[in-house]
Amino acid sequence: MRGVRMTRGVNGLMLNPSQRLTPAELIEVAIQRKEGVLLANGAFCAHTGKFTGRSPKDKYFVDYPGCALPHEQHQWLSEAQFENLFRKVVQHLDKTGSFVFDGAVNQHPVHRVPVRFYTEFAWHNLFVQRLFLEGDATTQPLYTVYSAPTLKANPELDGTRSETFIVLHPGRGIVLVGGTEYAGELKKSIFTLMHHHLAERGVVPMHCSASLGQQGDVALFFGLSGTGKTTLSADPNRKLIGDDEHGWGDDGVFNMENGCYAKCIHLSAEKEPDIYNAIRFGAVLENVVYDPFRHPLYDDSRLTENTRAAYPLSHVRNIEPSGRGGHPRVIVFLSADASGVLPAVARLTPEDARRHYLLGYTSKLAGTERGVVNPEPTFSACFGAPFLTDSPTRYADMLMDRIQRHDVAVYLLSTGWVGGGYGATDRMPLSLTRQLVNMVLSGALNQVDTRRDDELFLNVPVQIAGIPDKYLRPELGFASAEEFRERRASLVQLFRQALGRYEPLTVR
Repeated sequence: MRGVRMTRGVNGLMLNPSQRLTPAELIEVAIQRKEGVLLANGAFCAHTGKFTGRSPKDKYFVDYPGCALPHEQHQWLSEAQFENLFRKVVQHLDKTGSFVFDGAVNQHPVHRVPVRFYTEFAWHNLFVQRLFLEGDATTQPLYTVYSAPTLKANPELDGTRSETFIVLHPGRGIVLVGGTEYAGELKKSIFTLMHHHLAERGVVPMHCSASLGQQGDVALFFGLSGTGKTTLSADPNRKLIGDDEHGWGDDGVFNMENGCYAKCIHLSAEKEPDIYNAIRFGAVLENVVYDPFRHPLYDDSRLTENTRAAYPLSHVRNIEPSGRGGHPRVIVFLSADASGVLPAVARLTPEDARRHYLLGYTSKLAGTERGVVNPEPTFSACFGAPFLTDSPTRYADMLMDRIQRHDVAVYLLSTGWVGGGYGATDRMPLSLTRQLVNMVLSGALNQVDTRRDDELFLNVPVQIAGIPDKYLRPELGFASAEEFRERRASLVQLFRQALGRYEPLTVR
């Protein structure tokens, strides 16, 4: 494999085989190769075809000698199948040419890991440069990702389910991605490997955003895609540590990356100015529709609801440049609940927090994965089951140990359709969610009177000044009391079934 290999070039452009291209050079090459277009706001926009989200059913681990990962939790390929597919990928990239980026993951100097990406597409290389730390080409990478989106697997020969494949070999530090142009697979493959790498070193890997207050107080926001991690951590009164992936070690939290990967459906300068203004030259847009004058149409979902923007943290005006913070004071679990049963906010005991962390309950939003059209209730352990390499209880125990050791307050916020559910009511207003977040972060809700819900593991505030009662008593938003009771009973049963996968549940 030779860095960038374009012997004939594009329009006469010749590149050194070992050259690493800058973002501006990558944009130039990507436009020449017709991989996408430059929009009026300066961002590069690519459309990813039929794959507009991750393909978790096409993700595999390699069953190498000495592999200690739980077999029942993953799909597997043999070492021989991996070798055959690896050879195909290398030959494919050698034929098409590839772009190289030597980067790194983890902002903490003790835990920083060198990573290398070989990408068939120039814009994919731009994408990983936006999200990961600068590395050193002279340092041997611990993990290497090979991206060959136009190469399709042969299921009969390669042991895959389809022509798409995301294959991780932790033992050799190799990731193969093929048959999909969706760039999110590159980002999440490294996140998956970090769940193994960091946990082995006593660091808690977390699917969360993090921000730093003026008093040095750290807040973490856990949640699946579309629940509000990026939006709620982009607060003009707080410094952004990171929007998606963090580690929590003995001296505090740190961002794994150096960029943001935000959903931008219905994005506006009024509602989310920090994200809106970060999308400029050097940023990457995925599957955003644009008008004849190349202005992005953020409200247009004809390609997907999962439109995305990738941009470096340097594009955000209020960041913590170190990418690090101390131990968190507050943790917020976010759920885009489509049932309408969960209240807008609830306080969690440590026992509640462990259960909700194992549940990872939310609604899978349209476009995040293939085939999802309307919100669907789903349970994703640790708010990131597709990225876990070990048992969810291991990560839950690690997190709970940190929470109890540092006396962290934990809250659950519903950013979904409180009272009535999806289709019967509007989604929780962002302005009210921000108001609740500010109260949580200030400690204003720590002492309010609550009512206990043993079946949903919640302590719900009885009343909050400025928050309408319907957001604290979801039953008020349903057409009838009977409809609410039925919907709630169904959610309680789903909670019981999901928790039963991990341990017996005793409800008082």
